[in-house]
Amino acid sequence: MKKVIALMSIVGLLTFTNLNGVMAQEQPAQAAEPATEQVDEQTTDSTVAEAVVEEAEEAAPVVEKKSFHQTLKEKYIQGGAGWMTPVLLCLIFGMALVIERILYLNMASTNVQKLLEGIEEKVKAGNIEGAKELCRDTRGPVASIFYQGLDRIEEGLDNVEKAVTSYGGVQMARLENNMTWIGLFIALAPSFGFLGTVVGMVQAFDDIEVAGDISPTVVAGGMKVALLTTIFGLIAAIILQIFYNYILTKIESLVAQMEDGSISFMDILVKNHK
Repeated sequence: MKKVIALMSIVGLLTFTNLNGVMAQEQPAQAAEPATEQVDEQTTDSTVAEAVVEEAEEAAPVVEKKSFHQTLKEKYIQGGAGWMTPVLLCLIFGMALVIERILYLNMASTNVQKLLEGIEEKVKAGNIEGAKELCRDTRGPVASIFYQGLDRIEEGLDNVEKAVTSYGGVQMARLENNMTWIGLFIALAPSFGFLGTVVGMVQAFDDIEVAGDISPTVVAGGMKVALLTTIFGLIAAIILQIFYNYILTKIESLVAQMEDGSISFMDILVKNHK
């Protein structure tokens, strides 16, 4: 009897142990299921967010970068052709005169020292016609002045000096030709710009009077015309002024060459003319 009771106790203990093991295995499995569901939800949310971002990027308007030419053309139209055209014409005509002066002055540049050496050599040899031919074949105002002096050498050195001085003044006037017109366009360009500014301000006040309200929307158009015409007028004047000063510097350099060359030329004639 005691053996039966002991055997039943052992069987019951084994059964209880097996039940505890099964329950322990089921609990981790049940705990793992919510974690797996959370991971799936996070993955789904990430996929949805990426899709939303891609749709937003596709729907966003593509902003094209405008070139300088396109921007300049747009601002010209916004400023109003009636006021921007005079400013543009001042710039075009002014630059045309600037280019003409620069080309003329560059062609007027002469190697004065080399020319004087050639003239001295021929004058020493008594070849006045050869010296005159050398001056004719050399471009520039300095050579022209020397030719006028050599052409009057038979009349005496006093007449030669007078001819060199007089013709030097003529050549200086030719060097400064069209400079007055360039200065005029430098003054006109900002003047037209300021005139457009005044007109734009008047237009803005007229719009305020009609609307009966001071708001940015009402005055924006007139103010834009005013500012753009002023900006373009000042830009045109600045560009022309830079070239104007460059041309003046070039003229001063050539005048200095003419004066120094004339003095050396007269010294050569005094020393070598019989």
